[in-house]
Amino acid sequence: QVQLVESGGGLVQPGGSLRLSCTASGFTLDYYAIGWFRQAPGKGREAVGCISSVESRTRYVDSVKDRFSISRDNAKNTVYLQLNSLKTEDTGLYYCASFSSRSWGCYVESGPYTNWGQGTQVTVSS
Repeated sequence: QVQLVESGGGLVQPGGSLRLSCTASGFTLDYYAIGWFRQAPGKGREAVGCISSVESRTRYVDSVKDRFSISRDNAKNTVYLQLNSLKTEDTGLYYCASFSSRSWGCYVESGPYTNWGQGTQVTVSS
């Protein structure tokens, strides 16, 4: 069964950090670009960032640049999203998604992504 599973979410105070994981099963991530997305309560899903399959090039949306970082460990079939300097507005359900790619590119929009995880909740509150 092909699936992506997110983990690592939780409750954290403003200014804190979390590391989310996105682990693939049923396929290897080597030739897949991975995107991270989030959905806040009452709002639509928005992109956070992405990482390419070749050379692990990353892209981020402006609201998280310099605070969030994405990395991948193909040996563990896992992609990570490091969240630092968290703000209350970062609260939401965080998803990872994949699409087959053998390039330096990735997308900070949902359209190209074909396989989605179920999400992990991040709550930033004092």
